[in-house]
Amino acid sequence: MATGVRAEWEPLRKAAVHRPGIEMFFGLLDPYGALYERAFSRSGARREHDALVRTLREEFGVRVLHLEETILESADRDPEVRRQLVERAHGTVTLRGGAGEVAEARRRMEQNAAALDAQHFFTLLLVNPVMDVGLGRAGGGADVHILEHQPLANLYFMRDQQAMTGRGLVVGRPAKQQRLREPEITGFLWETLGIPLAGTIREPGTFEGGDFMPMGEFALVGTGDRTNAEGVRQFLGFDPVFDEIGVVRQPGHPLIPSDRPDPMVDMHLDTYFNVAGSGVVIGSEVLLRRAQVDVYRRAGGEYEPAGGTANLYDYVRSKGFAVIDLSILEQLSYAANILCVRDGSILAVEGERVMRTVLENLERKAARDPQRYGRLLRHAEEDYRRIRGEGQFFPHRKAFYNHGIEVVPLRLEHLTGGYGGPHCMTCTLERG
Repeated sequence: MATGVRAEWEPLRKAAVHRPGIEMFFGLLDPYGALYERAFSRSGARREHDALVRTLREEFGVRVLHLEETILESADRDPEVRRQLVERAHGTVTLRGGAGEVAEARRRMEQNAAALDAQHFFTLLLVNPVMDVGLGRAGGGADVHILEHQPLANLYFMRDQQAMTGRGLVVGRPAKQQRLREPEITGFLWETLGIPLAGTIREPGTFEGGDFMPMGEFALVGTGDRTNAEGVRQFLGFDPVFDEIGVVRQPGHPLIPSDRPDPMVDMHLDTYFNVAGSGVVIGSEVLLRRAQVDVYRRAGGEYEPAGGTANLYDYVRSKGFAVIDLSILEQLSYAANILCVRDGSILAVEGERVMRTVLENLERKAARDPQRYGRLLRHAEEDYRRIRGEGQFFPHRKAFYNHGIEVVPLRLEHLTGGYGGPHCMTCTLERG
């Protein structure tokens, strides 16, 4: 397979996704603890995910690989892949108790492995259970705890565990404890598929794929809550082969007090900026003008600071891109999280229902903490009244037609409850 992606507008040929499974059920027991924006329907989310995949396959001919299906099919076909799956799965199970009881429980687990299907072991990877064995009772037994080690409730956001660069796949390292194990599972997929790696981010670096945007001769890498300076340093050390890289500092939101910021509202670069085509980007201008860019240029396979800074709006304009501005409410409602499937064609969140849901959630947050969220809520409510009056709910906007952008709207009112849209849910493997 071809490796390397140079531009977000190249035709999308191959992508990996993960259809939400049992791990989402556990995430919805405590949405905020699972890094979700709000509660939502799991069955609705799964239907929406199926529609996303169907659109990619049937309308754009994208080869879509399901993380779970691909690993299970490989395990059923190849004894070595199954052996590795079993070994990884058993490694995620924490056994607690006396030394003898733990050893016996481990022996029984290994003894029973041959009778169990591959799905059993993949589920262990997702839920990461803790088992208290023995407990001093007659006949032994075990208590199983699921939430103690946090099931991988965000795994369906397949953008973030890695990034496909101009040189190949860079394996990331998530910043949040809830997501830290995800690259272990996605890494197993890359190993199974034989995809070569350009590098792996190591502690103390953090790097998430939603902060990476290939733009042809240059690329952007966001820093802030999810990708740190050490992660960027390591990333540049892998020589992603772009002539220039702009390192974008996550902007604070002007409507949230600076002494009590909420980094979730623009956690990744792709939550406030994205690419619609070879000459058109979209983003929240108010955030783009606050996001500072440090430029690095490539010389002899290494990146050196070019000196000076610019804001992201001016930087992309200087590269010849037109900017379609997003309102405060549109940005909060995942309008920036589009997926460019070919030059000038995008998948976008159907905005009206999502906006109402986001507003309802923001109302609850402002009721609990008016000093922090009151101004943001008032501005978002004004945006909603204006947008409704104009009759141009995102993405049904003249700006897209004026720039010749084909828009395929997707109803994602449930899936977006996890804090992301179609860009976040797809891992690009091949473009061009």
